Amino acid sequence: MYRIGIGHDTHRLEPGNGLWLGGLNIPHTQSAVGHSDADVLLHAMTDAILGAAALGDIGELFPDDDPRNKDRSSSSMLAIASDRIKKAGWNIVNMDCVIFAQKPKILPHREGIRRHVSDLLDLDINQVWLKAKTGEAVGPIGEERAIAAECIVLLETQPAFNKT
Repeated sequence: MYRIGIGHDTHRLEPGNGLWLGGLNIPHTQSAVGHSDADVLLHAMTDAILGAAALGDIGELFPDDDPRNKDRSSSSMLAIASDRIKKAGWNIVNMDCVIFAQKPKILPHREGIRRHVSDLLDLDINQVWLKAKTGEAVGPIGEERAIAAECIVLLETQPAFNKT
């Protein structure tokens, strides 16, 4: 059996000293604002896998009104969500993600992000894809007031959980 999930996240940007994207701290003149480390990509991935497995969402698992989640690493959130779906009998087949940002350019960081995510989720790097789109200087993304990400994931049941 297969299931598809989609995740989305958006964060406001403000002057700062870099962005957390895909578990890496990317040099930039701005930072994303959030209760955790505000990594929009890992938040979208977390929601995608939880949604595909019908196991809730990032807000249920890591509510922003819980002080334990203040400045929490989004890598740890994704790892916890991954463990949860595996215990429920699901494996990730692949993920396809988009970061929406006018700046910084994502291409120089793409392979590092893919490697971090594939290592974190115990996947082959070819199961994780990432691309980026600018806002073409239009709206909150293009005016560099916000950053967003989307992720779609395909899950399959683990062989031990398949019913024959």
